[in-house]
Amino acid sequence: MSYYVLRSKLAGLSRISYLRCRTVNQYSTKSKDNGAEVPVNPLAKVYSATYQKENGAIYDKKPHKFFCEEGKVYNWCLCGHSKNQPFCDGTHNNIFLKIKIRPIKFTVTKSKNYWLCNCKQTRNRPFCDGTHKREDIAGKKNY
Repeated sequence: MSYYVLRSKLAGLSRISYLRCRTVNQYSTKSKDNGAEVPVNPLAKVYSATYQKENGAIYDKKPHKFFCEEGKVYNWCLCGHSKNQPFCDGTHNNIFLKIKIRPIKFTVTKSKNYWLCNCKQTRNRPFCDGTHKREDIAGKKNY
């Protein structure tokens, strides 16, 4: 195999890996081509905990499928230490753990199954956006 053929194949592979990484940053559990809507937290503007800069400890590298009811308010654990994952059980209130991260309050507009993030690294809190597939997240240890 000549040098130029090998070089073009490697360049093609790097483009493919770039495209894969780029799509993970978007909402990747469903493609946008089939008309699936990206879930949004209507309470994000009301509760300031949504805008915390820190991410919690990785609990699991797979999302949790949960049936959410319309109008009900849920507390999604962001610290990653809750024993009731993906929901908060108040573990962050333990003064000896010194956890500064607070839970995210959210509600949904339709009653159906939603994928809730368990890696705690999502940009679309509390819904999974496929961030757990990134190499830097996949290489980290769980809590």
